[in-house]
Amino acid sequence: MQAYDFYRLYLEHGVTLQCGGDDQWSNILAGAELIRKKTSIGNEAGDKAFGMTFSLLLTSEGNKMGKTQAGAVWLDPEKTSPLDFYQYWRNIDDADTISCLKMLSFLPLEEIAEMEKWMGSEINRAKEILAHHLTELVHGKERADTALETAKALFTQGAAAAMPTVAVIVPQDGINILDLLVMTELVSSKSEARRAVEQGGVTVAERKITEIAHNFLPDVFSDDGLVVRRGKKAFCRVITKG
Repeated sequence: MQAYDFYRLYLEHGVTLQCGGDDQWSNILAGAELIRKKTSIGNEAGDKAFGMTFSLLLTSEGNKMGKTQAGAVWLDPEKTSPLDFYQYWRNIDDADTISCLKMLSFLPLEEIAEMEKWMGSEINRAKEILAHHLTELVHGKERADTALETAKALFTQGAAAAMPTVAVIVPQDGINILDLLVMTELVSSKSEARRAVEQGGVTVAERKITEIAHNFLPDVFSDDGLVVRRGKKAFCRVITKG
C-alpha cells in the first residue's frame, strides 16, 4: 500500500522523492520500483524515483522514542499540550539525554560535550535544557517558559496558579477519589482510577490515597484548591465552583 501511495503521488503531484525513517527503507524502495515498472511501457528504462531515510530516534534500549502510555507525542498542542510535551522530554531516561540533545537540538556540540561530563543529579539540568529547548522550538518561548514554571510548581511553594486547573462541583457528602481522578483527566476511566489508587500511585495534597472509598468533603478544598497527582509526572489542581 505504501508503494502504491508513492506511485499515486508521482502520477498526481510529480513526487519523485520519498523520505522516511530507516525502518521504511524497503517500503520506499518498493514504491520507487513500482514507479519504474509502471512507467516502463514505451520507456525501456522507466522513470526514476528516489528514497531518502534518516536515522531513527531510539532509546538506549533500542526502542523507538515518541510513544507514551497515552499514545504518541504530537507536535499539535491540541493533541499533546506544551506542558505534556515538555514533561515527556524532561522525564526521558538519563541515558537518552545526550543523544537527544545531539539529534534534536540546535545547541553547539561543544556545549553538549560539556553536558556529557555531568554526573548524578546534574543530568537533570541537561534534561531541563533539552525539554525547554525543544518546547520552545515547537511551541515558542512563552509556552516553553510557562511549561517550565508549571513543572516546577510540583515542587515549589506558591506556584500552584501555574498548574493545570479543573473546577468541580463538590456535593455536601463529598466527592470520591475515583470520580475526582476521572474529572481531572488524570485517568480515562474509573477502572483505571481504581488500579492507580490500589497500586499506591495517587496523592492528594501530598498525602498518598490508598482507599478507593476515600471521599473529599467541600471544606477540605482551600482557596488554592487541592493538588491531585498521579505518579510523578501527571498532576492537576482542583478548585470548587458553584
